[in-house]
Amino acid sequence: METRKRVLLVDDQKLFVDSLRLVIDSRSEELEVVGVAYDGISALEMTTELEPDLVVLDVRMPNMDGVETIKLIKKAKPSLRVLMLTTFDDDEQVTQALGYGAVGYLLKDMAPDDLINAMRTATEENVQLSSSVIQKLLKQKNQEQIATEEEKISPPVNDTIGKVTPREADILHLIADGYNNNEIAEKLKIAVQTVKNRVSEMYFKFDVHDRLHLMRKAKELGFGRRTGT
Repeated sequence: METRKRVLLVDDQKLFVDSLRLVIDSRSEELEVVGVAYDGISALEMTTELEPDLVVLDVRMPNMDGVETIKLIKKAKPSLRVLMLTTFDDDEQVTQALGYGAVGYLLKDMAPDDLINAMRTATEENVQLSSSVIQKLLKQKNQEQIATEEEKISPPVNDTIGKVTPREADILHLIADGYNNNEIAEKLKIAVQTVKNRVSEMYFKFDVHDRLHLMRKAKELGFGRRTGT
């Protein structure tokens, strides 16, 4: 008989994750839930202790969110496969999680059998994404291509600050001043989606992992228009 794949479930919603464990135990012969963690810190400890084949990791958790958790998990165990799970199809979270090595990203409202099938497939090489996430990533890619063409006309404002584009500079000024994505979109007369896409790109460009650190980075680089006014 083929060895069952060892699965670690991580979610701060105890009712959901305990129910998911029962569903997997009752419906899957290929998967074995070897542990359940309710926060990212416990998840890190249990990946070492239990040596799972797959970690199913919630994106939004207190203390340490799923994006930070996968970053640390993959640093300690690069070959460990991690599947992100959330109730939100958040573009920034998708981009960051996949960037850190997640093999997929699924929404919690999927049917139980579909979730189990996705977990089974995630132990292989296939990347699993919900259809809404795929649509958003394709849309983001198209917007990036359009933005690239626009930026060929307008060169970066300053090589000393990491080749920040004019549009990124506009957004960084407002981030440094504390504006949220909706406010930035309104001030710059652009779509909120465009702002979110650019913020995600700048996380990678400046090697930061949340908005607070991006704001600090922007201020370090001299962005911000409220200072002294």
